[in-house]
Amino acid sequence: MKLARHEKIIELIRQYDIDTQEELAARLNQAGFKVTQATVSRDIRALKLTKVTVKDGKSRYAILDHGSSELGDKYSRVLKDAVNSMDTGQNLVVVKTVTGMAMAVATALDALKWPEILGCIAGDDTIICACKTSEQAVSVVKKLNEIVGS
Repeated sequence: MKLARHEKIIELIRQYDIDTQEELAARLNQAGFKVTQATVSRDIRALKLTKVTVKDGKSRYAILDHGSSELGDKYSRVLKDAVNSMDTGQNLVVVKTVTGMAMAVATALDALKWPEILGCIAGDDTIICACKTSEQAVSVVKKLNEIVGS
């Protein structure tokens, strides 16, 4: 049932500009899936959906897709707007962000799918990215600096 619901969610967000969990829940209920807002919230996390700004300034849900230029632009913007500083410690990259933006930046970093990054852990304003080697950590900081313009 969850797989079918997830497929329907993907179909709906591709078909409509859905900007709230309540709207998504209503469309799922119309399609025969009896869901609550809490279920939709879990599905959004599981599917790694994010909100993107569309041309009229409104937002809508979109699928985190590394190949999408729309989301690629969004990731670049998130990184440029939210990253304050970066440093390395052995094989770890520590990224300081604007307060409350660490999760968004970590999501962007994960979506980049850089082979140097094994994974990220985000708090409120700090992210720790684990790399295999200290050399890879230095490489990640250099690549991030190119994106954020530092």
